[in-house]
Amino acid sequence: DAFAILLAAHHPHLELIGVSTVHGNASLAQTTANAGSILTALGVHHIQYYAGAAKPFCREAVHAPNIHGDSGLDGTELLPKAHVGPVENGNAVAAMREALMAKPAGTPWLVATGALTNVALLFATFPEVGDHIRGLSIMGGAIGDGFTNAPMGHVRGEGERFGNRTPWAEFNIYCDPEAAQSIFSNPMVARKTTLLPLDLTHQVLATRAVQEKLRHGPSNSEGKGASDVRQMFNELLVFFANTYADVFGISDGPPLHDPLAVAVILFEGYEDFTLDDRKGERWDVSVVTDGLHSDDDHPRGQVGRTMISPSEEKGVGVRIPRGLNVERFWNIVEDCLRLVDDHLASRDEREAFA
Repeated sequence: DAFAILLAAHHPHLELIGVSTVHGNASLAQTTANAGSILTALGVHHIQYYAGAAKPFCREAVHAPNIHGDSGLDGTELLPKAHVGPVENGNAVAAMREALMAKPAGTPWLVATGALTNVALLFATFPEVGDHIRGLSIMGGAIGDGFTNAPMGHVRGEGERFGNRTPWAEFNIYCDPEAAQSIFSNPMVARKTTLLPLDLTHQVLATRAVQEKLRHGPSNSEGKGASDVRQMFNELLVFFANTYADVFGISDGPPLHDPLAVAVILFEGYEDFTLDDRKGERWDVSVVTDGLHSDDDHPRGQVGRTMISPSEEKGVGVRIPRGLNVERFWNIVEDCLRLVDDHLASRDEREAFA
């Protein structure tokens, strides 16, 4: 999520108009605190953020301390306390509607990098938003069955699998499968949706070389020390790399899931940053909602599994890319880190003369 906010806040072709938080990697209170800290670290604490849903539609919340730590963003001591808190007494869903509808029709994107409760409530409560937006980008789901050649990982005692929460299910969809199903079953929303499943995100591994490039910049690998913000992002990556290697056996580097959901918005602006959707492949997507949140296979079943079939009607259905220009993606992340370095440096200079 931190890298996703980095791209949204500092890429010159994007305007971040708000952030809503949701249950997921940690409790809502913790994910909300994390959002405020990241906005502060990036020097954009003027961006308003709202606490959203604390639990799924009809289930208890589940978290992922084994992957992201107890805070949901473990691994660094450089994460500052938020300069500004979330909007008090604000309704996240209403705020999302207001911010999106204030932009010209056909221009705003909604990006989802966690459980889909807030997003599902938005379209259920304010269906006009589905017609107004340009697109919905979702990091979530896992297809499997050779959809791509990405390494999906192995779990000790379970063998190869394509889910990262269960053998069948990716975490964000698993958290609130009913919310996910309500989105994918909405024809207006589905045809504007791009889904980034693990089959794609596991192609984008932050190898040691990538980690060093992002830490120091492309021309400073042996020069002066990393800036605080680069060091912070590096420490978050290293923590994630270690947990992903321990749990899933992927040792080349951790996949950087969430910023891909922001990066897909940019594919129209770069000739060399293309998404491979097989020249317009579209899919009908459904989510398994039968089963309980449980560590036991029998009551859990395949709940949260993302099921797809080819859309029978051209131009209708969800876009699920099978590949992208990975090198270009990392260059975009590096560009944004350079821009945040420049932004923070200029802010410090302004404050020094204030």
